[in-house]
Amino acid sequence: MFAAGAVTWEVRLDRPRPLWRKLAWPALLAATAVVLAPLAIPVLPPQTYIRYTKALHLAQPAIETHTLGPLPQIFAGQFGWEEMVATVARVYNNLPVEVRPKTAIFGQNYGQAGAIDLFGPKYGLPPAISGHQNYFLWGPRSYAGESVIVMAGRQEDLETRFADTQKVGAVYHPYSMPYEHFDVYYCRGPKRPLSDIWPQRKHWN
Repeated sequence: MFAAGAVTWEVRLDRPRPLWRKLAWPALLAATAVVLAPLAIPVLPPQTYIRYTKALHLAQPAIETHTLGPLPQIFAGQFGWEEMVATVARVYNNLPVEVRPKTAIFGQNYGQAGAIDLFGPKYGLPPAISGHQNYFLWGPRSYAGESVIVMAGRQEDLETRFADTQKVGAVYHPYSMPYEHFDVYYCRGPKRPLSDIWPQRKHWN
């Protein structure tokens, strides 16, 4: 498209026209690019970006069907991940030392699990497990489910699978995607081994 557009403009500008008109079109294109650049690349700090789009009455581009926060998804997806991991790490590192090796960290989606795997070593966390996308193929690893930190989910659902479920934290970042604002649960006493219920955890989208 860029190549075709370049040829079109070359043909138009090559025609006999006043010099000011030949200069006006490139200047207009450059000005438009400057105005719209903050919508495509992160050149402004978040608060400045929010004020900028409000001043110009520019709607956030909806890339997917998720509810948006103050930033569009391409920018919001860059925030909150390490804070999420730090919240989980506080739960994990407050467990008795002998319990931690038996404790699985379950993410509802590959983003949560991937954040644990990326930032987790810094906080002394083991690799995460998840039923989402390819994480499902890696299974529950060696965990039996007697001690699980669950990121997001509903407490009433978890209570049907564990004898004891407690809300132990909350994840929130003002600029992250709203669906990444969630509660963290600590679950013990599985009613069925994790390996038995793993096929039900498969989530592919």
